[in-house]
Amino acid sequence: MLSDSLFNWIFGYDENMNTIRTYQVCNVFDNNQNNWVRTKYISRRGAQRIHVEMKFSVRDCSSIPSVPGSCKETFNLYYYETDSDTANKVSPAWMENPWIKVDTIAADESFSQVDLGGRVMKINTEVRSFGPVSRQGFYLAFQDYGGCMSLIAVRVFYRKCPRVVLNGAVFPETLSGAESTSLVAARGVCVPNGEEVDVPIKLYCNGDGEWMVPIGRCMCKAGHEAVENGTVCRACGSGFFKSSQGDHLCLQCPINSRTTNEGATNCVCRNSYYRSDSDPPQIPCTTIPSAPQSVISIVNETSLRLEWSMPRDGGGREDVVYNIICKSCGGGRGGCTRCGDNVQFIPRQLGLTETSVHISDLLAHTQYTFEIQAVNGVSDQSPYSPHYSSVNITTNQAGKGDTPSAVLIMHQVSRTPDSITLSWSQPDQPNGLILDYELQYYDKSMAEWNSSVVRSQTNTAVIRGLKPGAIYVFQVRARTVAGFGRFSGKMYFQTMTEEEYKSSFQEKLPLIIGSAAAGVVFIIAVVVLVFVCNRRSSERTESEYTDKVQHYTSGHRMKIYIDPFTYEDPNEAVREFAKEIDTSCVKIEQVIGAGEFGEVCSGNLRLPGKREILVAIKTLKVGYTERQRRDFLSEASIMGQFDHPNIIHLEGVVTKSAPVMIITEFMENGSLDSFLRQNDGQFTVIQLVGMLRGIAAGMKYLNDMNYVHRDLAARNILVNSNLVCKVSDFGLSRFLEEDTSDPTYTSALGGKIPIRWTAPEAIQYRKFTSSSDGWSYGIVMWEVMSYGERPYWDMSNQDVINAIEQDYRLPPPMDCPSALHQLMLDCWQKDRNNRPKFSQIVNNLDKMIRNPNSLKAMTPLSSSVHLPLLDRSTPDFSSFSTVDEWLDAIRMGQYKENFANEEFTSFDVVSQMTTEDILRVGVTLAGHQKKILNSLTSDYTGPPAWSPCQTVTPTPSDPFL
Repeated sequence: MLSDSLFNWIFGYDENMNTIRTYQVCNVFDNNQNNWVRTKYISRRGAQRIHVEMKFSVRDCSSIPSVPGSCKETFNLYYYETDSDTANKVSPAWMENPWIKVDTIAADESFSQVDLGGRVMKINTEVRSFGPVSRQGFYLAFQDYGGCMSLIAVRVFYRKCPRVVLNGAVFPETLSGAESTSLVAARGVCVPNGEEVDVPIKLYCNGDGEWMVPIGRCMCKAGHEAVENGTVCRACGSGFFKSSQGDHLCLQCPINSRTTNEGATNCVCRNSYYRSDSDPPQIPCTTIPSAPQSVISIVNETSLRLEWSMPRDGGGREDVVYNIICKSCGGGRGGCTRCGDNVQFIPRQLGLTETSVHISDLLAHTQYTFEIQAVNGVSDQSPYSPHYSSVNITTNQAGKGDTPSAVLIMHQVSRTPDSITLSWSQPDQPNGLILDYELQYYDKSMAEWNSSVVRSQTNTAVIRGLKPGAIYVFQVRARTVAGFGRFSGKMYFQTMTEEEYKSSFQEKLPLIIGSAAAGVVFIIAVVVLVFVCNRRSSERTESEYTDKVQHYTSGHRMKIYIDPFTYEDPNEAVREFAKEIDTSCVKIEQVIGAGEFGEVCSGNLRLPGKREILVAIKTLKVGYTERQRRDFLSEASIMGQFDHPNIIHLEGVVTKSAPVMIITEFMENGSLDSFLRQNDGQFTVIQLVGMLRGIAAGMKYLNDMNYVHRDLAARNILVNSNLVCKVSDFGLSRFLEEDTSDPTYTSALGGKIPIRWTAPEAIQYRKFTSSSDGWSYGIVMWEVMSYGERPYWDMSNQDVINAIEQDYRLPPPMDCPSALHQLMLDCWQKDRNNRPKFSQIVNNLDKMIRNPNSLKAMTPLSSSVHLPLLDRSTPDFSSFSTVDEWLDAIRMGQYKENFANEEFTSFDVVSQMTTEDILRVGVTLAGHQKKILNSLTSDYTGPPAWSPCQTVTPTPSDPFL
């Protein structure tokens, strides 16, 4: 200590009469006292707040005889910061400036008694703190200004939180903050083989050096279990496994499985045992079932009933189903071959759960072999074929309808000035093996008796020697051993004129030249293909045919979508799938929007003999090119093939007069995204689920037709006055090829893709499937439950791609039931094969609608949501510089002017708003009131962030950018 004035270093006694050394001053009879004592230089050691504990005694002024009025019973505490020990007897000066006053210190108890042994002192202890301090060190000083006191002891210290292991993480020693109320965040590090759960793990060190406000936690990763009170993650031993992160212990390997090393995340099945993709890892491995038993066949002319008993061994599984393999034998074809699509199986051919099946539409007097396969959930993983039982039967004479039924529809594949290439569908009822087809045709301008005939063993034919620009009438019929069936209806096709042909050739000439090299390769491939086909045809002589229009499955006829771009003349597709409407029947009322090709209007349609209806009208702008006209009408060619209550309905087209128009039903509420934003919070959860169910039903229908939408988003869903949602906008999708186990569509290079709605495999590899549509449907679900919020908020497209690649998924919207968010997460599975089919989605939503209680459980906060650090009484507006910015961030920007007019222009005023205030500024929608109140009563700082590396400017008007 260095003293100034009258502080003296002397011995004294404490209250227990122990000898102590003190700094004392007691010059109470002199006025204007200013006595100081200063400490040595004290190093800060990184602390931001310093605590000073003082032990002292003070003489009661009233106990001193004849004491003047200037006597004091208090003293002052000061500090002075500096980066080095430079103080001396005169610097810093012994006055309040440059010293900083901490406090005036008063005693709780003063002493007055004096005995022969000396003074009996009452020792007081006081603690004061100051901060923040930022220099390398400081001095303390004590000032007496007219008292009788002793400074006995001074302890200078700072507080810190000790190193601790908590919630599976190690937190380092952490100094307390600059203020007594400060919380200093400490980032925890998971113990070895631990992983963070939910938000990043943190603890907060308070001003008293105590840990508080734990956020997040670590759990032992897969293959490891927590021991020693959660401070150690130990690898699972041999024969044990743990499949996922969590607090649970390692499990013993189930039957028929084993581990190959410690720390196993799953147990490997033993030879000949398997586990399906849907099997949890804790159930035993299973094997394929044995063959069905006791097969019985009952033949009735050209139909058959098969019955059998369950396999003796189901392979340890309960999911055994049966497949029926039909083979037709004999008939001069050299061995048995698979039955054609004409054979009907009721209830179905594959995946039978019952032990019987009815088979019909077999050929008369034909020998068949039927194999009844038993399969279960692991049969597809076994390298061996399923076990089966077989039965041989011979059909009897067919009854009525021995000859084939009529062909229903015929298509023009291509045409030239002197030829037309046609294809047609197989008859609905072949009633036997079709031997060939007879095509009859004649010039429309001539008599029917002057017709010509060609024969074809397939369902295609090239008719040559025709006149340019002439219209020909065609009919076709099929032949079996029982004879010819009936002719199809008359169909009209026209050859090209010479001018059309030349014009078409000139348009294709650059493409022909550019493809010359590829043509050479193609010719070689064709030669090889012809060789292979000829070889196969010698092995199988039955007629083969392609049916673009009809697809037979499970005994029911299902229409398959036909890509209009496969037509050589796209106008032919328009004529086939879209009804031509006379322009006099259409009345345009007003323009309601703008499309890619022209204006979108509302109006009225009055067809002869029908009542007038309200319609939407897309018009083609003036000055269009032929390509623009073709692309514009292609949507009508697509839309006209669909007939479903949740798909926008095409009324027809106007192509023979200007303007060219596409006419659809009118949807009063417009696009779903803008409709939801306008009615934020106005619907019940059941109503929203009903909307989602309608969209899923429409997508299931499209999927059943082998149609991939590629641009499923809320902006492409239209809503009518009854809240029925209908899928629209078919500009991006394409035909999904048949007869492939994993049908995909590969988009053109450089084509725009709506990143925020598109599955990762479609972004990376341009592979579009019904599964990628399923991913998009999950985004639509999120849009609906968030009332039209922009997916991924203002993240850039590249940030979205990076986030998804790192397994980030959108968090649940506000008030979203956990069942719906789980369905979204299922749609966003990285492996497209794990995503639910639309049929499953429809079933799930139906169950939710039937059981509304399943929608009451809400999803807890996830890793993407900022958790509050403290229970704050006012929101944190630090992320925004103005009230307008805050309103934009919570999507309530339409009320900026209202807030300004009512003088709610500062955050101090806004933070005190009540429900009455919100009504006063004109917010009348309950959903909007709720959103503003939620923002005011939580520390809302905008949407969840994802590693923001740069400032981006969102462009919500263009979903592709």
